[in-house]
Amino acid sequence: MEEQYEKKITWTIKNFSSLPSDKICSDNFVVGDSKWRLVAYPKGHGDSLNKSLSLFLAVADSESLPYGWKRDTKYRQTVVNQTSEKLSQQKVGKPWFNQNCVSWGFQSMVPLTELLDINGGFLVNGEIKIVAEVGVLEVVGKSDVLEETSLVNESIDVNGFQVLPSQVESVKSLFIKHPDIASQFRPKNPHLRTAYLNSILSLSESLCQSPEELSNADLANAYCTLTCVTKAGFKLDWLEKKLKEIGEARLQEIEEELKDMKQTCVDMETLLVFLR
Repeated sequence: MEEQYEKKITWTIKNFSSLPSDKICSDNFVVGDSKWRLVAYPKGHGDSLNKSLSLFLAVADSESLPYGWKRDTKYRQTVVNQTSEKLSQQKVGKPWFNQNCVSWGFQSMVPLTELLDINGGFLVNGEIKIVAEVGVLEVVGKSDVLEETSLVNESIDVNGFQVLPSQVESVKSLFIKHPDIASQFRPKNPHLRTAYLNSILSLSESLCQSPEELSNADLANAYCTLTCVTKAGFKLDWLEKKLKEIGEARLQEIEEELKDMKQTCVDMETLLVFLR
């Protein structure tokens, strides 16, 4: 069964080959009562200096956490091959973060010779794409900063749905483009309504990515989410159309790969007959 994570972050690093710094950081994101960020060393770090891309997950608010804090996590990071998904480089781990270990990752993620190869698929239009999936299994020592922040981030009503301030523009835009999206949605529980809406926002964001960035597991999860929210009463014809287009294109790719495999088998059988 596919491993599930709480948060999935896509980080695009532009002008990778000409970055002025040996170390760069992503924007902060929140998972499991902590702020996190990705840290990359484009020219390598430690034993991998000038050999491989080094990539780490770091606790961004470690200084504000109480004495004795710990975070038990699971983490998967992928350097995306933008021309062939199966060539993407992926590594996983289940580290504990604490005061003595505020970052964790891999010094040797992808050899620089492969990463910078213009025909290799990792570097496209000067950009490298990284996907990080993070789950927090246990929290010891809560973040006072995040608790204070959560009090400030009071929900706002948009078309009968309670959303965070950061989501207001996205939700308003959604209802402007698709005014009848929730015309048949009946649940009254505000938490349930919010959960369904968040699923739609996440689904829409996923399907707006380049098809090459979506794995077969991503497509399967998208189909399950779409089925669930559609049964609840949402009208999502445009997302269903988008998912079908991506699915049909992926199916065609799989069929072509199978044809190539069959042809290879035929060629091998012909060779064996010749050798005999």
